[in-house]
Amino acid sequence: MSFLFEPENLLPYDGIAIYHGIVFNEQEANGICKDLFDTIPWKQDEVLMFGKKIITKRKVAWYADAGITYTYAGVKKSGLEWTSALVCIKQKVEAMAGAKYNACLLNLYHEGEEGMGWHQDNEKEIVAGSSIASLSFGAVRKFAFKHAKTNERLDIELANGSFLDMKGVIQQYWYHSLPKTKRIKQMRINLTFRLMQSDDNVPIR
Repeated sequence: MSFLFEPENLLPYDGIAIYHGIVFNEQEANGICKDLFDTIPWKQDEVLMFGKKIITKRKVAWYADAGITYTYAGVKKSGLEWTSALVCIKQKVEAMAGAKYNACLLNLYHEGEEGMGWHQDNEKEIVAGSSIASLSFGAVRKFAFKHAKTNERLDIELANGSFLDMKGVIQQYWYHSLPKTKRIKQMRINLTFRLMQSDDNVPIR
């Protein structure tokens, strides 16, 4: 798989975040965005915060190989069966990243005032150090990194049809977020492909 430019690590230390830029052209990305919006069984996310159930404005869906589960903010999720469209996207991303994934979390942000606060994708079910492939479709949104100890911050813009690969020790040392903005009125769909713990996984050395 060739790229228009040689991707480089965005982070100065403590992890790897490689922004490959646009890997689906505008026509492809717009078509994928519409197809996902129309066909995915989107549901509002439920999270537990300080013992209280919170219903988010953004909507989510969770797809995974059989037997794969995911616990986020105190709520256990079982994966839906892969669609043919998601399998095609997954295979393309696996070829680009040189990695394998067995699950995907999808987020639907209806407009810029829906976002995600500072967090780390460090749940125990995720294979430590493995690649988390983030694909963006729809509105261009700012994506921010913040180091857990130094508070050093790095902001980038994720384009329609773009691919960001996060791996190594990044989830130990860096937080990331999708800041809210009143300026953007268009929707964004984000796919994060992950490698979850399973009996088939070989330990990473």
